[in-house]
Amino acid sequence: MFRRRLLLAAGFAVANFAVIRKLKKRPLDSLGSTSDDLDPESVDVSGPVDTPDAVDEPGSVDTPDVSVVFEPPDVPDVPVVDSGYLAESDRKLDLVIQGGRVIDPDSGFDFVADIGIKDTKVAAILPSSDSVSAPLSAPNTIDATGQVVAPGFIDILSYDPNEYGEWYKIADGVTTNLGMHGINRRASKWFTVHTDGSAPLHFGGAYDNAHVRKYEGHDLDPYDSASPDVISRIIEDARKDLHDGYIGLHLEPEYTPGVSSDEMRAHGELAAEYSVPMCVHARYSDNKLPGTNLEAVSELVGIALDTGAHIHIEHINSTGGTGVMSEALALISDAVSEGASLTACVYPYTFWATYLRSARFTDWQNKYNLTYGDLQVAGTSQRLTEETFSKARQANKLVAAFAISQEDVDLALQSDFVMIGSDAILEPAHNNHPRASGCFSRVLGEYVRSRGVLDLNTALSKMTVQPARLLEKKCPDLRFKGRLGIGADADIVILDPAEVADRATIENPAQESVGINWVLVEGQIAKTPQGLNRQTMAGRGLRSDV
Repeated sequence: MFRRRLLLAAGFAVANFAVIRKLKKRPLDSLGSTSDDLDPESVDVSGPVDTPDAVDEPGSVDTPDVSVVFEPPDVPDVPVVDSGYLAESDRKLDLVIQGGRVIDPDSGFDFVADIGIKDTKVAAILPSSDSVSAPLSAPNTIDATGQVVAPGFIDILSYDPNEYGEWYKIADGVTTNLGMHGINRRASKWFTVHTDGSAPLHFGGAYDNAHVRKYEGHDLDPYDSASPDVISRIIEDARKDLHDGYIGLHLEPEYTPGVSSDEMRAHGELAAEYSVPMCVHARYSDNKLPGTNLEAVSELVGIALDTGAHIHIEHINSTGGTGVMSEALALISDAVSEGASLTACVYPYTFWATYLRSARFTDWQNKYNLTYGDLQVAGTSQRLTEETFSKARQANKLVAAFAISQEDVDLALQSDFVMIGSDAILEPAHNNHPRASGCFSRVLGEYVRSRGVLDLNTALSKMTVQPARLLEKKCPDLRFKGRLGIGADADIVILDPAEVADRATIENPAQESVGINWVLVEGQIAKTPQGLNRQTMAGRGLRSDV
């Protein structure tokens, strides 16, 4: 039903978008900030200037058929996330976003409308064709004419927030940064360091099996298997992390080959017990025996079926599906039809990146059919040679490996159960994959606008409500994120669909995306068309309610 609503919305979206640009501009109030730290003088509130439609020469226009009566599309029901926040007649709004194409992937709402914000919440939505209700008004307004207004993006596969890379996330439209690839710190300590108001975006994360089995009293080498007693102790550590706020479990058997199927299954049983996802960097990432991508996916499918856990397969384009994407997706789809609970995520690039001394680079030429020239050192334009490889490996350089086909990425993006996840956050040394800065805008610019691999509504769903649904069972805060309805948190992105694009590269990942014009985090303005508002620190920790 959800997919059907998306398709129906897409059906009238093109015509609707054309109407947006012809709407009469409304006068704008001067824009102050919902944050005391925003300088109104630095914010450009002037909307785009209307250009009169071209007038054809006399006789060049066909006489219209006056017998045909134009009927505008029916106004869809306004989405409501929490009826307690339905606007009251005497409620004073703080901010109104005027005239944008409002897309709520949760309900399928896709219409030109005004949005009213009160405090941290969406308090009102007024479709533009509503001639009965009084216009929304507030001391502050944003003219979104000709732009798309959507829920803030949720990066399901990131790492610890940091005071540097999180701003590149904001510039890419991300308002929630979730370290579901595992946090290298126990939950009780992590939330002590990462407190509400310490970041411009929201944050949460997952227990990390690799960290716990090596550093938290178990002293296991990545290649060491754990005894049943040690597995039991590791599971108790994982259980404590869930009670202390983490919202999922993470394992990475490719980087910790000693993790046995018994250890994996024990984590699956725990995930099922607490109704949290078990996020896995799958065991294999190549198609050479012994140990293939399809074997890795089959292992995870088996755990999902046997334990009842929800298994989330991380970056399936680089691990689990590389070179066999169609077959891997079919395995997952068949398991879902049998009752298994499975999802995956993808980043929209044809190269992965990791450190040269990791287990992934064992026998790499044979496994991936790569040559030295297929490896590029992050932060440089240098492609490796046989001579430079040894030195780079000794220094454990992060390198990008051009090992993913375009078809694999396209197929993953077109799958209903695959979301968008960056698998990165930018560090000050810029030793990163460009997905750290441009993941989400790249989907919108390259795969939606330029290549038409998927439509806008579907892409937004993969960035917003799908990750929220995956995690909200034990993280109540996420029930109000990833949606754009009355009562939702006012985490909002305003983007230009004709301009949005990534700019980050392997050589220089520290380049902000373009076309993401406004970003609001719980009603506070974190980005304007003029740049980032670094005084806005509205991010909150998203914890489990286990």
